[in-house]
Amino acid sequence: MEKIKVLSVFGTRPEAIKMAPLAMELKTHPEIESRVCVTAQHRQMLDSVMDCFGITADYDLDIMGKNQTLSDVTTRVLNGLGEVFAEARPDLVLVHGDTTTTFSGALAAFYAKIAVGHVEAGLRTYDRYSPFPEEMNRCLVGRLATLHFAPTANNAANLRREAVAGDIFVTGNTVIDAMRYTVGSGAGFDSPQLGDIDFDKNRVIAITCHRRENYGAPMRNIFSAVRDMAGRFPDVLVVYPVHLSPVVRDAAYGILGDVPNVKLIEPLDAMDMHRLMAKSYMVMTDSGGIQEEAPALGKPVLVLRRETERPEAVAAGTVELCGVERGDILAAASALLTDPAAYDRMAHAANPYGDGHACPRIAQAILYAFHRTDERPDEFAP
Repeated sequence: MEKIKVLSVFGTRPEAIKMAPLAMELKTHPEIESRVCVTAQHRQMLDSVMDCFGITADYDLDIMGKNQTLSDVTTRVLNGLGEVFAEARPDLVLVHGDTTTTFSGALAAFYAKIAVGHVEAGLRTYDRYSPFPEEMNRCLVGRLATLHFAPTANNAANLRREAVAGDIFVTGNTVIDAMRYTVGSGAGFDSPQLGDIDFDKNRVIAITCHRRENYGAPMRNIFSAVRDMAGRFPDVLVVYPVHLSPVVRDAAYGILGDVPNVKLIEPLDAMDMHRLMAKSYMVMTDSGGIQEEAPALGKPVLVLRRETERPEAVAAGTVELCGVERGDILAAASALLTDPAAYDRMAHAANPYGDGHACPRIAQAILYAFHRTDERPDEFAP
């Protein structure tokens, strides 16, 4: 029997972190021929993840351009994947999450009449413009895919309500699998930017902030709240790997650049970011993935957004949705810095996102869908 030809398509750092362990898992199955195509929607940050996991792309579209727009990314991916599909002739195209690469990859596969598998399917805010463009990207991919790998039962329920075509599998999130590689060894940092941090002397707070919907006043509010927090708590050291977006960097350095206990650094690779969070006191972020990653490390998370497509973490108590208003952010951070009971409640809540076996479940689901086994994978349950 011929092997199942699976082509994994991704292009950004978060996608790569979550797809790398899956690509590695698929390679272990003799029934599957696994290949990787990167679009390089984010070149530098993508490459650092590929290096971390030791993965080499079989195809590289190298689409990143200066001041690229969403339309630029979409059209370049569509055009580039047409040629890749003609050569690779995959039976299944895997895309991840909600990026423009994800939507464009799924659409290109649909045009080529190739089956689409959606990893991290079913997340919803039900606000088409928040997060933008991610919410609409993942909704559209949900219509294009016929294999849906939902991290949680709640995500699967969203898909069933929408009556999507195909089969839905509850797998857990692959990022928890990834952390077995990045944090599991317990090694130190590779980046010299982190070498001088005294985690015993300081309560280190790891921060990320980069989302488009936070550009402008929300981002200024967030950074102003961080400035206030740093001034109020001199034993705190804020470590912020600043996103490469010029909009983000201008705001970050303009508001936080002169604060003594705020350390602005260049972006970190996946291993160092995960290890930084593991050593930190708590995490503040507008990222989606970090809402899943930090709780796995026992770290409270303050979400710097108005809503989240990951309500399971709010319900479980591992994250707090504190919005984008300066006073609300400062109040939430201050509570965790002054109330040990509140901190312990969040730090010891159960992570609802995975058990580290999402990738084997997805591989088993692919074998099941292509009739290589009669055994449907077990469903993840926290």
